[in-house]
Amino acid sequence: MDQHKTTAGALQTPMTGPINNPAAVAQALLHNPGATQALNNNPTAATAAQALLGNHGVTHKPHLNNPGVGQQLISYPGVGQQHINNPGVGQQLISYPGVGQQHISNPGVGQLMGVPGSGQGSINKPSTAQALMRSPSDSRALIRGDRGSMLSMSDDNVMMNQILATHAPDGREFDVRPLLYLVEDILNRATQHVDFLVKGTLDQVELEERAQAANHIAMLEALTYTIDRIACELSYKALGGSDAHATTTAIFNLLSSYTWDAKLVISLSAFALNYGEFWLLAQIYSTNQLAKSMAVLRQLPSLLEHAAPLKPRFDALNSLIRTMMDVTRCVVQFKELPLKYISPDAPALATAMTHIPTAVYWTIRSMVACATQISSLTNAGHEFGVSTTESWELSTLAHKLRNIYEHLKQQLSYCYKHIDERMDVEIYQMLLAIFDPNVLHIDNMKALKALIYDKDDKQPLLDGATKRQVSLDVLRRKNVLLLISSLEFANDELAILEQIYNESRIHATRLESQYEVVWIPIVDHSIIPLPEEMQTKFENLQSPMPWYSVQDPLFIKKPVIRFIKEVWHFRTKPILVVLDPQGKVVSPNAIHMMWIWGSTAFPFTSLREEALWREETWRLDLLVDGIDPTVLTWIKEEKYIFLYGGDDIEWIRRFANSARSVASASRIPLEMVYVGKSNKREQVKKVTGIINAEKLSYAWQDQAMIWFFWSRLESMLFSKIQLGRGDDQDPMLQQIKKLLSYGREGGWAVLSRGSNIVTTLL
Repeated sequence: MDQHKTTAGALQTPMTGPINNPAAVAQALLHNPGATQALNNNPTAATAAQALLGNHGVTHKPHLNNPGVGQQLISYPGVGQQHINNPGVGQQLISYPGVGQQHISNPGVGQLMGVPGSGQGSINKPSTAQALMRSPSDSRALIRGDRGSMLSMSDDNVMMNQILATHAPDGREFDVRPLLYLVEDILNRATQHVDFLVKGTLDQVELEERAQAANHIAMLEALTYTIDRIACELSYKALGGSDAHATTTAIFNLLSSYTWDAKLVISLSAFALNYGEFWLLAQIYSTNQLAKSMAVLRQLPSLLEHAAPLKPRFDALNSLIRTMMDVTRCVVQFKELPLKYISPDAPALATAMTHIPTAVYWTIRSMVACATQISSLTNAGHEFGVSTTESWELSTLAHKLRNIYEHLKQQLSYCYKHIDERMDVEIYQMLLAIFDPNVLHIDNMKALKALIYDKDDKQPLLDGATKRQVSLDVLRRKNVLLLISSLEFANDELAILEQIYNESRIHATRLESQYEVVWIPIVDHSIIPLPEEMQTKFENLQSPMPWYSVQDPLFIKKPVIRFIKEVWHFRTKPILVVLDPQGKVVSPNAIHMMWIWGSTAFPFTSLREEALWREETWRLDLLVDGIDPTVLTWIKEEKYIFLYGGDDIEWIRRFANSARSVASASRIPLEMVYVGKSNKREQVKKVTGIINAEKLSYAWQDQAMIWFFWSRLESMLFSKIQLGRGDDQDPMLQQIKKLLSYGREGGWAVLSRGSNIVTTLL
């Protein structure tokens, strides 16, 4: 639209001649009431002007203090000022290009230019003024269409070249996080509710911890002047109705020596200063006389009386502010990426770096729009009508900025994934080095901290005895048994292990009691956060444990899980890795020793395991030790004992009756105990009930005892194999294999006299 020169005076010369530009007609009507005569020469222009002014009849109207929709596309210069066009909503209506597209700049006032799609020619979009003359449904369609539009690449290049030309960083670096924390605190409180609800004291404590350190205060003092200048720039230009792009460029000129992330945080700080003051006055003016007087000057009481009809504008404003904060946080996160694990030429980071200047521009441009909105609210007098144009302007900016944020967030997630992969490899290599058997350590803390996440002096362990969180220091220079399992931990297994552990604690001063157990839960890190049912299962397993446990499964990181699986060969069944007081692995899996000998196997080393096997012979108490004191009593009494199993109840009846008849005829003391099978748990439970009901023999009532009997036999086999003693020439190994095979077949029995095994029947 051509520039129009104006002169001061009560009245201006009436318009004459044909007028073909509706916007020009509207402007003339605003500033020259006598221009109505000129409309008679052009009915079309008259209709358009009426639509722009929201006037249903061409009548003489005084100058409007609060222009309606469409009127805000035109600004009237003050006396002696050059005419300045205030960007309208169409100027803000720009969509964010996808990956691989160039960023498109701002159209002229009231005009949108589309970039043709694939295979399409150029399409000229209607001007905003023309759009506003349409029906409401047409306007809504225009909004939807323009949200996906882009401007000519040449305009975009010109705009961004202007911004890039202002960028001359002087090499100074500073941590913007403390300043961002303050800004977030201000804006989060300010944007919560129109009725001024404020958070509690917890956030204030966090703020003090995060942003009030002495070095941070010094940094803030150094930036105060710059922040104040930008705050004044935002306020002054908002009052003067300056062009939004020009104001944004002026802010970039003030921040030319700063990095992109610093430009953004400093600008947001300046905006937060103004916006926070606005809402602070609104919150306290009714109870504070000083604030009340200031609020009156700002016309806040009158504004708040009309809060309900203004809610759409407040909502649009707050939505845009939240998106501005999202983009700012994202840009700062890019700056904080550890270059040790990601190089600047990594695809995701390189892509993001090319888009960050545009993201910073549109975020600061959005601050300018928000400042203009606030200014229009506080300077509207009693004209508090809801402006669809202004709400639309903010919502389209929020839409554009949200697209920018989503794109940057996606690239950031790619960067984090790349970094995580590099860090995981580094941690895995570190674990290999720490647990190298040829490396000596002063104590076990380095090994334990490598396995269990202990960052920021957290207390990663839960003491099973006191149910309190404790640090890893409670394990310093102790023998530590790492109980590693998934969340599929059998209750029988857990109960037997708990029994062995508790028995060792009864005589805590004994040598074999000088160890600690730590449960290391293994979970799938691909489903984070953990589903509620998985978290519940973890807590149910952890609750009865009398030993230490990792208080959160996620404290065991992915590279640690990889190490446990690849080096310590964890699959599905629990393992018990033993670390000596120096953190050296002395047994890759002592669970078999624990099942066979309990705490007697202390210190659970492979050497101790070999020594225990050398002392063992094939005897009945080896099979039932630690399971049932009744059977051990029979052994001491040198009775004849039948240990039998199977699930064929008819075979069991015949065997039990025949054995008792022979014993009675021979007058020998005979006892029988039913030990079930290694599988078919429910069938064994049913058979046990029949044996007890018919009093056929003694039978273990607790299914955990039956499970433990067969698990101990399996542990004997695995222990032999783990020590490299899986030789078929080993007579004890042959007997173990034979019994295990019986557990999978039909009825069987082992006869012993006292501890000595006499024969096996099948």
